[in-house]
Amino acid sequence: MGVGMPDENLCFTPATTLRELLRSKALSPTELVDAVIDRAEALNPRLNAICTPTFDAAREAAKRAETRIAAGEHLRPLEGIPVTIKDLVMTKGIRSMAGSFIHEHRVPEADAPIVERLRDAGAITIGKTTTPELGWKGCGDSPLTGISHNPWKHGYNAGGSSTGAGICAAAGIGPLHQGSDGAGSIRMPASFCGVYGIKPTFGRIPYAPAPNNDMVSHIGPMTRTVGDAAMMLDVLAGPDDRDMASLTDRPPGFLDNLEADLSGLRVAWSPDLGYLKVDPEVAEPVRKAVDAFAELGCHVEEVGQLWDDPSEMHRCFWVSNFAGNLGLLLDEWQDRMDPGLVACVRDGLSVTAAEYVRAKQERLNFYAKVQDLFTRYDLLVTPTMSVAAFPAGRIIPEHWEQHSWDWIRWAGFSYPFNLTWVPAATCPCGFTPDGRPVGIQIVAGRGQDLRVLQASRAFERARPWADRRPAL
Repeated sequence: MGVGMPDENLCFTPATTLRELLRSKALSPTELVDAVIDRAEALNPRLNAICTPTFDAAREAAKRAETRIAAGEHLRPLEGIPVTIKDLVMTKGIRSMAGSFIHEHRVPEADAPIVERLRDAGAITIGKTTTPELGWKGCGDSPLTGISHNPWKHGYNAGGSSTGAGICAAAGIGPLHQGSDGAGSIRMPASFCGVYGIKPTFGRIPYAPAPNNDMVSHIGPMTRTVGDAAMMLDVLAGPDDRDMASLTDRPPGFLDNLEADLSGLRVAWSPDLGYLKVDPEVAEPVRKAVDAFAELGCHVEEVGQLWDDPSEMHRCFWVSNFAGNLGLLLDEWQDRMDPGLVACVRDGLSVTAAEYVRAKQERLNFYAKVQDLFTRYDLLVTPTMSVAAFPAGRIIPEHWEQHSWDWIRWAGFSYPFNLTWVPAATCPCGFTPDGRPVGIQIVAGRGQDLRVLQASRAFERARPWADRRPAL
């Protein structure tokens, strides 16, 4: 078997195409998995995207998939297709370190629901991807696994906390990558690395064991194409009683319903949400990209400030949750923890219970304002980030006001939609003058995951990006 294409091209081929090649026997699972592993072994020492490889197990799984295909058995949705799992997610018999010395030797006894679903769908896991310590920040380094590098510019931040997932997607280390997003952790690395990522409606994909962080963390795909994300969502979405917030409805087929006419959709365009600073090198490509929605027949309206700045509320939740979860561990572990995380925890220890409860009321009020927006508009479009990738090892770009831990100030477009559980995606939409990727964010009302995917797909057709590859 063989498709006659160089291995690099094979590694960048969308999963939707790979599935057809595998089913027609024009490509074998072993050829595909070997090509992806070869690329991972060649690039990972430079990029540091995979912290725990599972290459041997992947090769064995590929042989089993090949046997199934050769025998003419019923093929599962992702049969033979490589995937990576973020190191915050539990994997049976495989280290799940969360980028922290605290969990360096943790080997779970059970898989998370999403890992089960990917395996049962025939996907082949090639390894666990890097994350900042406990997913606490939007930067790609941890004290345990070191600095991970942006494929577009070595020595630059790849974003977090789904750091390795974004790197692998951009670098062609397989087509499908699982991320999670508690404050933008899918959208930040996807934007910095020039790939697609979607945070679906909260509860759309079950998360168990669920993080103790006020129910803001969402599971979602990171891919090079919208079609691949839709195909992955078809496998991951659906109820599971192990997650108390899991939605009970079964969504429509995302991939089968991806193509849609956007004519007549009401689109609110906000360049800064009325209160955020945005670097000009980011603002300009996004502003140009918004024209695509008008070309697609949408009614685009630039809007002013939609709600009061929720940043202080966000910070209250962020520091309180890390303080509650880690405060008792500081004495033992602080010398081996990320100093920024230690500073974050210490700030959280000063928050009172009354302040925390007041923040919860502010969140309820904030949801009402966001929900009201989506009674008037079908979509909200914004920049994904206020900045493009900046030098690795920093938590805030040098030209921004500095702080001991508060990286959130340059990521203010993402967290509002974690607080309110609505779906949000980022699409690549251009580059800074020196070649760093820029993303545009597409948001819709709660439960409107398909609308976000359809809008993303229409934008992808209008402004294609998947053929752009970093020079590695």
